[in-house]
Parts: sequence; C-alpha cells; structure tokens
Amino acid sequence: MTSGPAAEQLRSYLHQTRLLNSISSALYFDQNTVMPAAAASWRGDQLALLAAQAHQRQSCQDYGDLLEAAEAEATGASQSSADIAHQRNLALLRLQLERNRCQDKELVAALVRAQSHGNAVWQEARRLNDFSLFAPALEHIIQLRLEQATQLKAAEPVERSPWEILAQPFEPDISKQRLEVLFDPLRQLLPALLARVPAANGPSAELPESLQEQLSADLLESWGYDDQRCHRSRSAHPFSCTLGPQDYRITTRVVAGQPFSCFLATAHEWGHSLYEQGLPHDQPHAFPWPLGDATSMGVHESQSLFWECRVARSEAFARRWHPRFCLGLGSDPWGAPERFWKALNPLQPGLIRVEADELSYGLHIVLRYELELALLEQGLPVAELPERWNQRFAELLGQRPNSDSNGCLQDIHWAEGLFGYFPSYALGHLISAQLSEAMERDLGSLPELIASGQEQQLRQWLAARVWLLGRSVNGEQLVQQVSGEPLSAAPFLRYLEEKVERLLSVEPA
Repeated sequence: MTSGPAAEQLRSYLHQTRLLNSISSALYFDQNTVMPAAAASWRGDQLALLAAQAHQRQSCQDYGDLLEAAEAEATGASQSSADIAHQRNLALLRLQLERNRCQDKELVAALVRAQSHGNAVWQEARRLNDFSLFAPALEHIIQLRLEQATQLKAAEPVERSPWEILAQPFEPDISKQRLEVLFDPLRQLLPALLARVPAANGPSAELPESLQEQLSADLLESWGYDDQRCHRSRSAHPFSCTLGPQDYRITTRVVAGQPFSCFLATAHEWGHSLYEQGLPHDQPHAFPWPLGDATSMGVHESQSLFWECRVARSEAFARRWHPRFCLGLGSDPWGAPERFWKALNPLQPGLIRVEADELSYGLHIVLRYELELALLEQGLPVAELPERWNQRFAELLGQRPNSDSNGCLQDIHWAEGLFGYFPSYALGHLISAQLSEAMERDLGSLPELIASGQEQQLRQWLAARVWLLGRSVNGEQLVQQVSGEPLSAAPFLRYLEEKVERLLSVEPA
C-alpha cells in the first residue's frame, strides 16, 4: 500500500535527506558564484561533512530497516497506477541503498574534498593556462573514482566496466556498446557536413555587456521567469541548480568576442530549469521519492538544447527578436533578419565546447568521451592528456588548440570528478531532435508556432509528455514512449542537413 505507516515513515526520512542535500547544493551554488577563492579549503571541508552525513543516512541500518518495512508492506499490492509507481520508487531506492552500502564513507568524504579542491585548482590553472597546476588534482580524482567504481561493482545488476559504472548516475542503463551505435554516425557524417561550411561567416556585431544582460532578462521574462522562485547569477561556467521545490537558480556569463553567448546560455540554462520546475513535485509518488527526479542527464540536456537550438537559434525566433537587438544597439549591423539568424548560428568549428555550433558540438563530445575511456580504462597518463587532446581535436575538427585553457582545461567536469557525464550532452541533441519530430506531429509546424510567439504551447507539450515521467523510465524508454521509435542519430542528422542547407543559402551582407 502506498499510504501505509511504513511508507509514510520512509517518506519522512527521505524528506530529511533531501533537506540535507539541498544545503550542499546551496553551498555549491555559492562556491561557483560569489565565494572568495581563499574560502575553497573550508568549503571543501563543509561539503565533505555534509556528503558523509548524507551517505551515512542513506546507507545505515535504520534506513535499511525502513526500506525493508516499506517493501514488506507493499507485498501483494494491487496493480493500480499508484501502487506500480510506489513499487518503482522502492526498487530505485533499493538499488541506490545497495550502491551506498558498497561505498566506504571515508572514500565519499575524500571524493568531495578532492572535487572542491579540483574545482579551485582548475579555475586557477585555466586562468594561468598551466595544466601542470591541475594535473596532480586530476590524478587524485581519477584514482578516487576508480576506487569508487571498484567498490560499486558488487552492487551492479549487470556486468559493467569502470566507466559504465561511473556513468550510471547520469545515464541509467547506458553502455559503451550502445554509445558506439549512437555516436558512430556522428563521427562518420558530421565532418562531411562541416566540410561544406565556408572558412568563416564574417564578423558579427559587438553587443555591450549591459545590452546582453538586458536581452537575457527579456528572454527569461518572455519564457515565464518567476523572480519569486528563480534567480540568475554569473559564474565561470554556466549551469542550472535546483536548491529546493521552489528555489531554482541558473548562471550565465558574458564572453568577450562572443556577443550572443550570454543570450544563448540563458536560453540553455533556462531550459534545464524549466525541466526541473516541470518535474512532478506535487504528485504523491514524486518528491521526495525518486520518481520526482529527472529521467537522466541526456533527457535533461535535451530540454536545454531544445530551448537553445530548436527555439532561440531558429530562423522564426530570430525574425521575431531581430528588431529587439537592433533597438538596443540603435542600428542594424546585420542588415536583414535572415543575416541576424545566420549570426546566431555560426557554422565553423571552434575550440570551445560551450560556444560550439550544432555541427561541431557532437564531435566535441566524442573527443571527451574517448579521452575519458583512455584515462579510466586504457592507462593514458594524465601528463599526456593535453597532447592527446590536441591531436584528437585536430583529427575530428581540423584545428589544433592554441592553449590548454582552450583545450583540455576548458571544462569544469573532470575537476569535479564527473566522469561519465559528457556523453549526455550528445545524447541530449539526439533526444531533442527525436522529441521535436514527435512534437511537430502533434502540434504542427514548430517554426509557425515560434513565429507567432506560442512557445507556451511547446512548454505545455513537454510538461505533459516528457517532464511528468520523471524517473518512471530511463532515457531511451522515454524516447520510445514519446516518439514511438528507438533512439537514433537519424532525426538529429536530418535536422542538421536541412539547417545547413538553409543557412548556406542566406546571402552575405
């Protein structure tokens, strides 16, 4: 029974754990926005203490007894939708409990300290363009993560490699074999599409920082930003962070020489936040239960990429917003709406992933995925990472990074031990494309809806078809359920081919 006394006791326990974890999230948000650099060591100790307490709560005998009592209470329950959801929650909790029990609490605390230290050292190494400052921290993080994978192996329901074990929290049930099937078409076809693109798109207008901030605020307001529940700050790396059921944060940044970076990062991170806000927090089977969590990071990325690429970078959206940009500048440096759209979609390989165009983005992820496997499973020495990065980058994208800050130091993920995360970005592009085709079958032409300012219809469709599913399914099951087809790279490649064709037809100024 979903409403029995054991289930209620378990729910109360989970609620307290969520409160504890949300304190860690608040400290993390502060660390990446306004915390002074000298506070990094103390912050690491704070986060380590909280992580150890959370791990203890989620692996102790008292918690195990609560879960066992709730499982016994649910034995013989009906097959109503509520009871099925409850059983799914219990199964997810049982899996996580067994994983937690396999991990030594000292290792958990050591990982959090290493992540906090890695974050601080990475920021300094990136600023100084000195990989040698970061290398020892990265070696330590890799060592700890491999030890974690070894400990977790006993709890895995199927045989998995170290990388696959570490990827499970981000992409449940993912395997290297499946990723090869999905990524191989990207390796094969994206370089050919890139080869069709001219060497440069021409200069873009510079936008004053104040105008970038104002346009980003306008975008958020038009997409339902509620300042009673949401907040936007700045950080070195844009991100979205949920601190509680009514507390949603995003960050952006202004990048010199990248006039649309802030605007597009705002669209991207707000897409993440919309997904978090749309998860079924108010359903009895959801928060603080697992079913109220995101399906996977691939699905999460599909939502941010939908709003950034399918909406904010679309021609229909560019035609609507072109006058706003011109008004803010007091002139029209692009000369026509379609050339403004082209400026929003520069098709040329760049060194930086977060500034990459849709054509080259997938290759950025393939690079990182391959290097993660080399570091974790193939014995690549950390000291050789910069050269291996530069060599493979040149092979995939035809350029060689001019510095480590623009190469292997550009992302924060490895500094925080997030091995297994990067493939979710590419999966997000694939999922977004496939969901967009399903949305268009249901709602009609997306460009027409966007042209008439009906983004609310797109949001309502996602809320009803995608967001409410939470963790009732994994990422590939969600795609199958919503689109009626298995996940494939084909819809994404179709979308890119059509977009490239149209962009190449736009006459230069």
